[in-house]
Amino acid sequence: MRTKTKMMTVIFMGSTPATHADTISGYSDNEISAILLGLLMGMVVFILLLLSLWLYRLVTRLRSETRERDPDFQNWCEQQLTGLDQAEIDHLIARHDIRQKKTGGKSKFILLMIVIITTTKAHAQITPADAGLMKSPGMIIMLTLILIPLLLALWLTGIKISRIIARAQYRRIKKDISDLTNTAFADPEFYRKLIERKAALDFRLADSELRGREPVADTRGMLHNVSEVHSPRFLSSKRKALLPHELPPGTVKLILWYLASATVWLIIGTSIGEYLGIKFVSPDADHISWLSFGRLRPVHTNMVFWGWSSLAMIGLGYYVVPKVGNSHIFNLRIAYWSLIAINTAIICGTVSLMAGINNGGGEYREYTWPVMSLFTAGILLSLYNYFQTIGSRSTKEIYISNWYIVSAMMFIAIIAIVGYVPWWQNGLGETIVQGYYMHQAVGMWFMLFNLGLIYYFLPQQLNTPIYSYSLGILAFWAQILFYTLIGTHHFLFSSIPWWLQTIAIVGSVGMLIPVFAGTTNFLMTMRGNFNKIGRSYTLPFYLVGILFYFTGSTQGTAEAFRETNLVWHFTDFTTAHSHLTMYGIIAFLLWASIYTLVPRLTGKEPAQHWVGAHFWLALLGLLFYTIPLMIGGTLRGMAWQTGRPFIESVTLMAPYWLWRAIGGTLMWLSHLIFCWNMYSMTLRKTESEIRRKVLDAIDDSINITTAI
Repeated sequence: MRTKTKMMTVIFMGSTPATHADTISGYSDNEISAILLGLLMGMVVFILLLLSLWLYRLVTRLRSETRERDPDFQNWCEQQLTGLDQAEIDHLIARHDIRQKKTGGKSKFILLMIVIITTTKAHAQITPADAGLMKSPGMIIMLTLILIPLLLALWLTGIKISRIIARAQYRRIKKDISDLTNTAFADPEFYRKLIERKAALDFRLADSELRGREPVADTRGMLHNVSEVHSPRFLSSKRKALLPHELPPGTVKLILWYLASATVWLIIGTSIGEYLGIKFVSPDADHISWLSFGRLRPVHTNMVFWGWSSLAMIGLGYYVVPKVGNSHIFNLRIAYWSLIAINTAIICGTVSLMAGINNGGGEYREYTWPVMSLFTAGILLSLYNYFQTIGSRSTKEIYISNWYIVSAMMFIAIIAIVGYVPWWQNGLGETIVQGYYMHQAVGMWFMLFNLGLIYYFLPQQLNTPIYSYSLGILAFWAQILFYTLIGTHHFLFSSIPWWLQTIAIVGSVGMLIPVFAGTTNFLMTMRGNFNKIGRSYTLPFYLVGILFYFTGSTQGTAEAFRETNLVWHFTDFTTAHSHLTMYGIIAFLLWASIYTLVPRLTGKEPAQHWVGAHFWLALLGLLFYTIPLMIGGTLRGMAWQTGRPFIESVTLMAPYWLWRAIGGTLMWLSHLIFCWNMYSMTLRKTESEIRRKVLDAIDDSINITTAI
């Protein structure tokens, strides 16, 4: 292993050794350790810079919250008046009316709110080190250990400043509301302007301003025989200041719990994947059995499969299924039990895999049967909930989204049962079941469900009906027909009967039908709307997901032929392909749906620049990850065909594995940004919410004073 590390490090540094002995003698152990520790230190310094920028932004916000008010009080009142919404103006007018009714006219009330703000000054100083000492691994380790507590200190300082900002913001808004209330009572002119502002906000057009109310005398200019579109039309949401959906609070809370759980598993699962990517360029990073590659790799794949993607899909399904049927979720309690069962399965499966307890190494089938039974139980609970919800719909037809979603739920239940019932899993039966299980999990669960989501969310975002309902139906039945046959193409040239391998190849070619039909349907739906991409932060995610749906699926067909399979299979090309589909298609479409839905559930939008950072880091990271692996995998397969020694193919892949680690790091950083965006869309308090909180506190105080 030490020899392998040295060889990989040499290629990582860009040199091309002639012989194995030259590779070993090229660098000492200290130099190799210094290089790897230097990478670690560079990552720590990068995070330190990010934290420093965060602290700078927080200090800037704190200054803005504590700056002095405009000395011209009348001018300040005018500025505040233009920033109030209808509900806040109604509160101020109501306060004025209540005070007018009070006898004496000068009764006052005091809100009991004492806020104590304590600040802690933190100073961190690092003594500059001699440049010559940087070559010493001991010095690098020491500096890294110094920087890690500094990162923690900066993070805690940022949390403290954030709390100070929240308190200062609350105090400022509270004082502003109090001053506006007193001004509205004491200054008749300001009260008159308040009434005028309310009238302006309440004004609505009657839709007859241009045409008038008189009947049309000349009908020659009227439109006749206007064709109606009978397919469902969806209202597009605004890009800014979206109005929340009129959903029951319980439904909103349920969906957000699913999406929050999925986000947690995304962060944990891809953090493990990031560590695994680093292991490719530093195999001796640790010697702990729980952290070995063989145990962490299935933890990573299963966590992002069943934790992130599955929970996000089911949560979004709890919005789409009742929405397209104009009904409500059948039973919220069943939905929560499903959420608990799936999360429990992920936790138990993760612990068991890291402890070395698995199902025998079947890919994506590493969870033991008790764990997967719990996951399947959660799926069946949600499937029952979906069925009952669709059964109570108020529309006659079942929209195509529910076709895809319910079919995906049915297939994953069947896939789990087939993959874990042991009766037919002996000899070649085990191999055939494995091919069926791992490929159906990708195509008939993740892909089918996400297609159902995009058939709803894409037309809604574009305010355009789906281009062709018939193409959607064709793609649906063609995918069910062909995709269920193709699992065996992962075991070409094996002992599986030749005719069964040929059927898998034919099914793979047949998959071009649903892929071409679906891609055409989506791109034609976007026709005439491509100009909106530059002004939207959701449409780029949709477009990338659609393009990768075409390229990734077509690539899967190309890999299924015997000639290409002989070169690419069992190389890193397959790893690139799986990330191109599961990440480029599934993850991007899930992010598009989440960014579409969550602002409409909560009324909060993420910062545009953070969404842009998420998109570009994820896209560039995926390209840096997949393209080098496809190139290296091709070269590796060709080397195998020429009979080159296996260890040469390992050294050949070292620079491509470095790009894999770089791309994975960019993807991981994009997930951290997505987590922050989820926080901004759900838990982060806006100024409008703080104003309502202050006004509610004033209402409570008035009620108490009136009662006394």
